Amino acid sequence: MEIKELNPNPGIVKNAKIKEVHLQFEKLLIELRKKNLPDALVASINKDIEDLNSNSSTGDELKRTVRKKQERIIKLLEKELKLVPKNYYRNLWAAVGMAAFGIPIGAGFGASLGNMAFLGIGLPIGLAVGIGVGTGMDKKAFEEGRQIDLEIK
Repeated sequence: MEIKELNPNPGIVKNAKIKEVHLQFEKLLIELRKKNLPDALVASINKDIEDLNSNSSTGDELKRTVRKKQERIIKLLEKELKLVPKNYYRNLWAAVGMAAFGIPIGAGFGASLGNMAFLGIGLPIGLAVGIGVGTGMDKKAFEEGRQIDLEIK
């Protein structure tokens, strides 16, 4: 089974940001066509493409819809095949690092120094830890051949 083509939407020409999002989605589809994907996964991707092709919205609504479908496809690929775009884990773990590591470290600094204003010190530390963990996971995905040659912005 083959992945369908994305039809050009007339609302794309008017806005450069929408054009960029649409072009990124097309690049994702091109990269996925290079991979040997299971038929059930291709059917799900084709359903999303059909939804986009039949969508008549324009402007920010079109941009939101394309991004939502793109995120859905990427999460499905990650869940089913462990296939991820470049820097996927780095971007994911940056936020997790700030929340899971940064806030507790900052709270520890604040409590030990007796001033909770130092809570913010932990956030960049957590960010660095998260980026480090995510970069390591991205490197491992690249070495195992599970990385798509596309970076999602």
